[in-house]
Amino acid sequence: MISIIRTSVTPLLPYLFCFVVFLIFFEQVSYLRKKKWVPGPAFVFPFLGSATSLVRHPTHFWDLQSSLAKSSALGFSANYIVGRFIIFIRDTDLSHKIFANVRPDAFHLVGHPFGKKLFGDHNLIYMMGQDHKDLRRRIAPNFTPKALSTYTSLQQIIILDHLKKWVRLSSQSAMKPIALRNLVRDMNLETSQTVFVGPYLGREARQRFKVDYTLFNVGLMKLPIDFPGTAFRNARLGVDRLVKTLAVCAEQSKVRMETGEEPSCLIDFWMQETVRELTDASRAGEPAPAHTSDLEIGSYLFDFLFAAQDASTSSLLWAVTLLDSHPEVLAKVREEVESKWSPDSDSLITAEQLGQMKYTHAVAREVLRYRTPATMVPHIAGVDFPLTENYTIPKGTIVFPSVYESSFQGFSEPDRFDPDRFSEERQEDRIFKRNYLAFGAGAHQCLGQRYALNHLVLFIAMFATLLDFRRHRTDGCDEIAYVPTICPKDDCMVFLSQRCARYPNFSIRKV
Repeated sequence: MISIIRTSVTPLLPYLFCFVVFLIFFEQVSYLRKKKWVPGPAFVFPFLGSATSLVRHPTHFWDLQSSLAKSSALGFSANYIVGRFIIFIRDTDLSHKIFANVRPDAFHLVGHPFGKKLFGDHNLIYMMGQDHKDLRRRIAPNFTPKALSTYTSLQQIIILDHLKKWVRLSSQSAMKPIALRNLVRDMNLETSQTVFVGPYLGREARQRFKVDYTLFNVGLMKLPIDFPGTAFRNARLGVDRLVKTLAVCAEQSKVRMETGEEPSCLIDFWMQETVRELTDASRAGEPAPAHTSDLEIGSYLFDFLFAAQDASTSSLLWAVTLLDSHPEVLAKVREEVESKWSPDSDSLITAEQLGQMKYTHAVAREVLRYRTPATMVPHIAGVDFPLTENYTIPKGTIVFPSVYESSFQGFSEPDRFDPDRFSEERQEDRIFKRNYLAFGAGAHQCLGQRYALNHLVLFIAMFATLLDFRRHRTDGCDEIAYVPTICPKDDCMVFLSQRCARYPNFSIRKV
């Protein structure tokens, strides 16, 4: 039988070989036709392109794209990944051009090169036009001053719990440093779960949630090979389970809000208005408003989780790193916080006190500028789009506007960590507002930026006031690693100890 197969296939081998050679040749010609004179590799590896380099050494890959973009006056560069032509943009004005043209006949925000397979169809990232505006309007109550005040209380309780655990862990580590990355990620995951869906997620569900979110994180950094057992398939299935869990939380919140109870977490603030709309529609004999089904809301909640979780972990790690390497900044933060709030008061930091911490806010904003956590915002060209007078982005191209690169343009001494640039005297946040893209721009600018900034400020204030800390410095420890947002290469290795006489005793009950 084998000999028969070999006999029948052998004559075809020259044709198969010629066909593969033709595909490789066609691929190279197609790449060069799209690339034209744009800086980028002159030859791409067949079928995979630079995917292996991107997965194995992402920092080197993006540094190379940045260098290529700087090598000419164009402000962008080209490459090729798993059959997809890509454009990397470092020029701020060109990045704004992408952000301003998210619509069906221009660019489609994707969040990740292969994100739609991971995130699913019901996703804020992929919405455009009036549909997107309507959903953002419905989500707006989640971030009112009243809602944010509720969240800050929850955030502080969780931060304090974890700071205590970290100090205990550090004291038990036999004089060895501890890595903060996973610890911060776990703290942020608990914060997101509590702030977003609070009482609707039990202990067992939280543990499953953590496992599935870890699968999702791993899959983000792998090739999009969607076969059973692969990291990408495990990530996709993990997202499906997470969305279904969050959909159940939405259903339970609707029931609770129907009784007129006060909101205790983000989904409650959201469902409070949604329940009114559903009730009005039912009384009028009309269909339910768009985007109000439990599964859709679960999908949008997952968007929030993704946006809050990894970016926030990155920012908190860089805050620790930069405070350690800039003791004068740390001293000023401690002085300001201690003038507004004392752990001995056993009271939570109020919204008013938080607003008075001007310098600590400046530090947080400079952390976000200096080490923008989500360095790029991928889009796909829905049509051939004229990027400049001389170059048109071909339809289907994945475009990467780099908000990280924009943060180092325009500002005075941009390579220097300098929170004073955001002071009332210098106001570089206003002067160079166009370059400050940590929260994106245009129709898809981050809805939860005030929540994210509050979390970073609260963490800096409490971490600096309650703990003494010291980085375990090694060669290259502060180099950038992509995981998928950026973090210190050594995962932020530190020694920790208690600084305050005693920890505050927050009396508010954790929900």
